[in-house]
Amino acid sequence: MLWKRGPSTVRAVHEALGESRGTGYTTVLKLMQIMHAKGLVTRNEAERTHVYAAAVQPDRTEGRLVADLAERAFGGSAARLALRALSEEPCSPEELAEVRRLLDALEARGA
Repeated sequence: MLWKRGPSTVRAVHEALGESRGTGYTTVLKLMQIMHAKGLVTRNEAERTHVYAAAVQPDRTEGRLVADLAERAFGGSAARLALRALSEEPCSPEELAEVRRLLDALEARGA
């Protein structure tokens, strides 16, 4: 959310999430505080209303989440994770082309 919206208050994040998830304000606040404690977001306390911003780039976070999911659910197999993900949701032609480019690049590297 913060990657798309940029620095935001808890209220702004809550309102954005509320449209799709019905999450309570205190839940959003607690999660933002936990994320701050873990170094995932920064918090500007200069004003009465704190403004949170992403502290970690999306690619790094996604990589850590995928590695963790592969380890926990797929015995460490990135291939099994990828196969399951590709078989569950239909891909657009653009996404399939991107997957093919990645596979070609991996083959070229000898992976």
